[in-house]
Amino acid sequence: METQAKGRWAERQATWHLRGRGLKLITRNYRCRFGEVDLIMSDGGVIVFVEVKRRRSASFMDPAESVDAHKQGRLAMAAGRFLAAYPHYGRRPARFDVVTITGPNYRPRFDWIRDAFQLDDHVGY
Repeated sequence: METQAKGRWAERQATWHLRGRGLKLITRNYRCRFGEVDLIMSDGGVIVFVEVKRRRSASFMDPAESVDAHKQGRLAMAAGRFLAAYPHYGRRPARFDVVTITGPNYRPRFDWIRDAFQLDDHVGY
């Protein structure tokens, strides 16, 4: 599978996984000049910005570790841009989640890290 196809597959899997836990998809692959948010979902009254990471194996590095401070800052800025562009969502609380997918495609393992970091951690979004 090419890299983009793998990313789309992982995002679809994460969407199904989170929908199965009650979240609703608002949009996927929101892009702006600051970067991209893989999934934007709602969890009750909360807007959830989701970063999806896929690795065949976590033996080299936990996929969540790749969501470092720099990536978090870019996600926070992109989330701020989304909230500014769609003010009706801006009145709701927001959080950042990370979904990691490891293992083979026929038996993926999901880890859902709720509230992985705070928007307030990235002043100037």
